[in-house]
Amino acid sequence: MTVLVTGGTGTLGRALVPLLDEPRVLSRREGPGRVVGDLETGEGLDAALAGIDTVVHLASRPKGDASGTARLVDAARRTGVGQLVHISIVGADRIPLPYYREKVCSEQLVEGSGLPWTILRATQFHDLLAMLFAATARVGVLPVLAGASFQPIAVSDVAARLAALVGAPPAGRAPDIGGPEVRAMDDLARTWARATGRRRPVLPLRVPGAIARGFRDGAHLTPEHAEGVVTFEQYLAAQAGART
Repeated sequence: MTVLVTGGTGTLGRALVPLLDEPRVLSRREGPGRVVGDLETGEGLDAALAGIDTVVHLASRPKGDASGTARLVDAARRTGVGQLVHISIVGADRIPLPYYREKVCSEQLVEGSGLPWTILRATQFHDLLAMLFAATARVGVLPVLAGASFQPIAVSDVAARLAALVGAPPAGRAPDIGGPEVRAMDDLARTWARATGRRRPVLPLRVPGAIARGFRDGAHLTPEHAEGVVTFEQYLAAQAGART
C-alpha cells in the first residue's frame, strides 16, 4: 500500500508518519520523503497523488480548511486514489466555532467524494490545552470556562488509531476516540500550573453564548470512547523530561 499524508510535518503528522510503511508526505517544499503539492492552490496535487492507494488527510487550518479539502478530493478522484482517511474533531457538528464548521464541511466533502473513506473524530490534544494555558497565564491568572470539562488525548494515541485505520478496509465514520479521563477545565488548569511551576490563580468565567454552552454541555466529549492511554499528568511529565 502506498500512503500519502497531508500535514505530515504537523503535530499529529509527526507522530503518525513513523508508524506507516514508507509514506509520502505532501509538502510545499522538497525534502526527504516528501512530494510537492499545495492544498491552497491545487498546484502539484495530481502529480503528488499519482499511484497513491490511501491519502491520510491531516492538514488543517482555521480558515480555508474546507477549500483545501475540496482540492484534495478533486485530485484524489482524478488520480484514482483508493481511500481517503480524514481526521476531525468530536462535537464539530454541535459547537458553532467557525473552525469546527470548516471541519464539518471537510467531512461532508470526504463523505460525498465518491471514494471509499474513513473519518475519525478525536477529542482535544493535550498539546492544545497546554498551549492554551501557557498563553492565558501571561495575564497573571488562568481563566477557564466555568462548568466546562475536557477529555484531552495524547497525539500518540490518535496516531496509533489512525495507523490501524489505514491498514483496514474503509470504515466510514469510525468510532470516536477520546482521552482516558474527563476532567473539569479548572482541574486541568491547576494540574498544568503545578507541573510547570506557574503560580497563577485559576479564574472560572461564566461565558455567554452558544459556543461556551456547547462546551459546558459536553458536546465535545466522548466518555463512552475513553480509549486513550496517556493522561494529562503523564503528558506534562514527559514534556518536562524532554526539556531537561
